[in-house]
Amino acid sequence: MFVLAKLSVLLILVPLISASPTPAVEERATTFCGQWDTDVVGGYTLFLDQWGLSDATSGSDCASITSSSGTTVAWTTTWTWTGGTSVKSFTNIGVNDGVNQQLSAISSMPAVWTWSQSSTDVVADVAFDMFTSATSGGSAINEIMIWMANFNAGPISATYSSSGQPTPIVSNLSLGGHTWDLYFGSNGANNVYSFLPTSGTITSFNTDIKAFFTYLTDDQGISSSQYLTTAQAGTEATSGSATLTTTAFSLVIN
Repeated sequence: MFVLAKLSVLLILVPLISASPTPAVEERATTFCGQWDTDVVGGYTLFLDQWGLSDATSGSDCASITSSSGTTVAWTTTWTWTGGTSVKSFTNIGVNDGVNQQLSAISSMPAVWTWSQSSTDVVADVAFDMFTSATSGGSAINEIMIWMANFNAGPISATYSSSGQPTPIVSNLSLGGHTWDLYFGSNGANNVYSFLPTSGTITSFNTDIKAFFTYLTDDQGISSSQYLTTAQAGTEATSGSATLTTTAFSLVIN
């Protein structure tokens, strides 16, 4: 009897010991619409950065984190803007963990971004947006953008063609499984490096974006002693109406 009882206890415990825990999915539904509203979940912050609001004749921008599980978050933003020619909002998801370390200290930055947008008849982009500084938490010196989509917008550029189109400093650059044109210019405050897909949009992105920083330090003169102070991804919206739905986003800075 004692042996049988002991065996029964072991059989009950085995599934409990062998089962691997799965990250709990946190469902969320709070919507934010304020000019500078934020929402924090796990290692991410949702920012409603409506920095160009005053240039709009009318409009609004609302966003929410819809779920999170481990290092993956889902979120959505619905915006509509009329008037003016400048960016009205950069609603984005920002990474809280791993920033403010030197580029030379970062070994990898695996990123996943799966998204869709309800309309392409807008002026907007969908992009990663990251900043580096000479000091931890310091003022930005370089802005690095990796565009997933260019909806009738355009990158900052120091040079333009005779037809008024921005001209890349490097064309057909292969990084992270995609081909890019690299543009360079200044926004008046810092340098801006913009990687744009040579064609189409990238709605399912899965790569180590440290490769972009390695290219910039090896080939474009950015110092590896620079600090990565900000790592975000979202949409710069200028005019029109659209809903950007992110079903999965993850960016881990190692």
